[in-house]
Amino acid sequence: MLSVKLPRLLTVQQVPKVFHEDSIICGYRSPRSSATACVLSLFQMTNETLNIWTHFIPTWYFLWRTLSVLFSPGSLHDPFMWPLLVYLLSCCIYPLMSTFAHTFSIMSTQARHMCFFLDYGALSLYSLGSAIAYSAYVFPDRWVNNTFHRWFVPWAVCNTVISTGMSCYSRLGAPILHYNQVLIERFPEETRPRLSKVLRTTAFAYPYLFDSIPLFYRLLLCSGDDCTHNAALTMHIWHTLLAFLTGFLFATHLPERLAPGCFDYVGHSHQLFHVCGVVGTYIQLESLVLDMNLRRTWLLNSGSFPTIFSTVGAFFWSLLISLLIIIIFSKALYLMPKNKKLR
Repeated sequence: MLSVKLPRLLTVQQVPKVFHEDSIICGYRSPRSSATACVLSLFQMTNETLNIWTHFIPTWYFLWRTLSVLFSPGSLHDPFMWPLLVYLLSCCIYPLMSTFAHTFSIMSTQARHMCFFLDYGALSLYSLGSAIAYSAYVFPDRWVNNTFHRWFVPWAVCNTVISTGMSCYSRLGAPILHYNQVLIERFPEETRPRLSKVLRTTAFAYPYLFDSIPLFYRLLLCSGDDCTHNAALTMHIWHTLLAFLTGFLFATHLPERLAPGCFDYVGHSHQLFHVCGVVGTYIQLESLVLDMNLRRTWLLNSGSFPTIFSTVGAFFWSLLISLLIIIIFSKALYLMPKNKKLR
């Protein structure tokens, strides 16, 4: 009979600093794993196993929802559906890239950085997908077609570029390419971890807060008949609470900081962060669909028509720019002299 030998697990003292996770002591995979070993590790309990599966399984659900909308009669020819399709596409990309990053980031130090560059870029695109959908379906009645509404998506595109650049910068620093080497490495994650964490948290929090301005206005400030108080608001509230809980878990590393070593395999903050993020995305999707259906007639009568440029065009231009940023940082990583490579 054929037998499969699962990779041996290591402790925090046995792996380079770049692979350390705050307050996680055991369950590390070898930092020089092959692709086969990375895949096999999905079927053993490591400190990354649940991180991977909590995003891999939801990817298929969001893909099913995307295909359901895509192949519904007339959806491709209905501009009002384009923002939802773009948003659903971003919902498929970010958990898929997270799955890829957590699975293959242990192949080498360089692979780890590059995998998470892709992960950060995908999260930035998810933020843009949310902004495009919010622009189409969530803006309060009194803001529809005003100056802020017209510039909302272009501003969100800029935020996507800033978010991708800042999050990659938080990992590698500010590389300056010169011929065949990197001249400077300012704030690598390993030497300035607190600054790196602040930069990365800001890179993800800022686009979310910007995207949510029209929603926060509807929830907290708006009063009167043109504030769009409908059944979707309750779901928006739940999504907002989960979003803040997700950010709290990402920033604090609780509960493992309270008891290092006790949550190495199950229950640490990154697992909870993934679960809250995915559940929040599901609730966000349902609230967007509800807003879209309840407000469709009014929005179309108001002249608020999504265009190819403000939906698919904005998304794919941001995708190309984000990929370019990731390529630049990845090239800098490979060109860095050996004595300066991050360890």
